Amino acid sequence: MLRFVNDRTRMLSMLVQPVLWLFVMGTGLGSLVRGSIPGVDYRTFMYPGMISMTVIMTAMFSAGSIVWDREFGFLREMLVAPVSRSAIVVGKCLGGAVVAVGQGVVIVAMAGLVGVPYAPGLIVTLLLEMFLAAFTITAFGVTLAARMKNMQTFFGLMQMAIMPMMFLSGAMFPLANLPSWLHVLTVVNPMTYAVDPMRQAVFAYLDVPAVAEAVLNPGVRWFGDFQVPVALELGIVAGLGAVLLGVAVLQFRKAE
Repeated sequence: MLRFVNDRTRMLSMLVQPVLWLFVMGTGLGSLVRGSIPGVDYRTFMYPGMISMTVIMTAMFSAGSIVWDREFGFLREMLVAPVSRSAIVVGKCLGGAVVAVGQGVVIVAMAGLVGVPYAPGLIVTLLLEMFLAAFTITAFGVTLAARMKNMQTFFGLMQMAIMPMMFLSGAMFPLANLPSWLHVLTVVNPMTYAVDPMRQAVFAYLDVPAVAEAVLNPGVRWFGDFQVPVALELGIVAGLGAVLLGVAVLQFRKAE
């Protein structure tokens, strides 16, 4: 965690992409769909997705520090220290989650620029949801990194895993009226259940026309008509995080 905080260039680079997506791509796409969603800035819709992008990318990069530690021999010192390997994994996941939430706070602070109110209840909700998503993604990253020998391999796998999940999560386009094949991909994508609760939280504090909300915030639906409750979505993310944490611990016990 201290390594990331001291690396200001890396911190800045983690923020550039979501900010560009939000203010450049969001403005461009908003000009195309302005007539179909009256009363809503498209950047407002993209805002929860960009929070998710920031948190997820930062969490994965934090998990990648394990590979860096292995390359420079620091991981071996940790593994032979009188500390359980499960404690090392939990510490990595918690540290990565805290760093990712810290980065996400910067995007949260931009809420007013895209028409989202600075409501205390909303901010607290977003922080909790960010931490849950960040912990799960860090656990996923630690699972990948536990057996990796070099950073190039890790980042290649990270891009291959994260980018499709991000694009299929509804972070950049609404989940309503999708083709059946694309709807299936979004439903089976675990990241969808991290993004949608944030969007539900944001829209709960907005005064949006019913027609626009039906398009931009339809929620996740199973079997056509069943809208997945936010509590169940968060439970899915938490359950996945617990499973990935367990797998990461097992991987570390086999690590050398």
